[in-house]
Amino acid sequence: MTRTVWVKADDTVGDWDDRRARITAALEAGADWVLVDEDDVERVRELGDINVAAFRTDGDVTLVDDIDDAESDDEPSTQADAIVVGKDGEGDATIDLPEDFSGSADLSTLRRDGDLDRGAYVRILSKEYEHFAETAAEEADYTIVVGEDWTIIPLENLIARIGEETDLVAGVTSAEEAKTAFETLEIGSDAVLLDSDDPDEIRKTVEVRDEAARESLDLEYAEVLDVERAGSADRVCVDTGSLLEHDEGMLVGSMSRGLVFVHAETAESPYVASRPFRVNAGAVHAYVRTPGGGTKYLAGLQSGDEVQVVDTDGNTREAIVGRVKIEQRPMFRVALETENGDRVETLLQNAETIKVAAKEGRKAVTELEAGDEILLYYEDTARHFGEAVDESIIEK
Repeated sequence: MTRTVWVKADDTVGDWDDRRARITAALEAGADWVLVDEDDVERVRELGDINVAAFRTDGDVTLVDDIDDAESDDEPSTQADAIVVGKDGEGDATIDLPEDFSGSADLSTLRRDGDLDRGAYVRILSKEYEHFAETAAEEADYTIVVGEDWTIIPLENLIARIGEETDLVAGVTSAEEAKTAFETLEIGSDAVLLDSDDPDEIRKTVEVRDEAARESLDLEYAEVLDVERAGSADRVCVDTGSLLEHDEGMLVGSMSRGLVFVHAETAESPYVASRPFRVNAGAVHAYVRTPGGGTKYLAGLQSGDEVQVVDTDGNTREAIVGRVKIEQRPMFRVALETENGDRVETLLQNAETIKVAAKEGRKAVTELEAGDEILLYYEDTARHFGEAVDESIIEK
């Protein structure tokens, strides 16, 4: 499941200056959507690139699929990416719910023909509105549910009943509430709609989104069997667009089932300045782990790719590759034995600045010797084009 963060920025939050501040904060934080009134769509497009959902209240909102190349590439689009019904209608109790939901004006809008993304906005004011949300979910791509007292929203019921039919968006007012929404029933909502003016709260909510999607890896120590000079090879430095922490690095290796933890160059050296954005990762043939459990060859990385950054406790995050440097350098071949007796290897540059995580702490590869134990990630699986596959492949 891909989690998303929506930020509410319609006229209920204030005038355009107030709304613009929220939208700008959402853009800067990396939120996925803003929810605005239809009259603000063009102004949002002028501020930056973000998905825009627009409340439809009078039927005049322009939609992405309504127009074929109606606007020049030089002008901001006035088109919304999705419409949302329910504001000033049955969804927010401005109009009473009909006894028979099939007669709902909001649902009639959702049932119109077309392939456009459509959303339903429902305030959960009673059990009746919970049932209305369930009915709307049958027609809506996105079902937004908001409660006056967030703690009593029947989110568990809605996740259980409509989780497969629609993207469920839970209304929240803080990052803490967002975390709870993402964790409810161990499945969580697909998205949250944040109603907050605080840029820090918007940023923290985006961080919660990212944390919910990240893996936590079980790293283990493997015993060094041999470290030998292996001649020269084409070595890859991965320079990321992020500053890495002292306990962070990447998982790389000659064999996909056993990837060695290699520290980022955050430590000061008497020979070169620290480069906390860089991991000197090994030779061009080696694998590097990517977000979501995939791998790529180091030789195949390029600017704009995503790689997985991991710390010594197995916590992960994503980083964008800014540059890849490939140069011929002298190498070591490091052979290891895992806890289950498997033998894995990798090539690392013969240089004092390349460090691995040994049991006794950070250790330069030039100081490694047989009997040392260093961190790696081991999984007994084969790889085909970077994806785990259930087949027998011999790597040696």
